[in-house]
Amino acid sequence: MKIAVLGPGCPKCKKLYENAQQAVTEAGVDAELEKVEDIQKINDYNVFMTPALVVDGTVKSTGKVASPEQIRNWIEQT
Repeated sequence: MKIAVLGPGCPKCKKLYENAQQAVTEAGVDAELEKVEDIQKINDYNVFMTPALVVDGTVKSTGKVASPEQIRNWIEQT
């Protein structure tokens, strides 16, 4: 499983990354977690509001900080 947090490095982006780390730990899954800060790569996902969360290539949220519980739910549905 691959999870990406898209954003330029703002405080909300950092919080979303922390929440994603917590969700992966709580779900007990093997996941590659990455931060994508390059604007062109963010645009490749057709995301225009950050922070955004992508799970296995599917954009799950944009423009908000999803909770660890919500992220875990998305992970478990994948």
